[in-house]
Amino acid sequence: MIEQLVTIRNALGLHARPAGVLSQAANQFSSNIYIQKGLMKVNAKSIMGIMMLAASRGTQLMIRAEGTDEEEAVEALSKLVESGFDETD
Repeated sequence: MIEQLVTIRNALGLHARPAGVLSQAANQFSSNIYIQKGLMKVNAKSIMGIMMLAASRGTQLMIRAEGTDEEEAVEALSKLVESGFDETD
């Protein structure tokens, strides 16, 4: 299992568009991927699960993956979050 702590950087947080981008990216990998905020853990391949995290700017999330492409999955999703989903402030 691989995990990485990331911080939401975009001004509007994980609203519908970035949640969709994140779930689409997660679905490209065969590994089981989860995102955790505090005690809440959701499937990263589910847009609704991601939106339920209600992660605003500055929120720290743990991305975890387990499977054959776990390293690539965590790296790709971490880069997406850290880039702020290419949204401008």
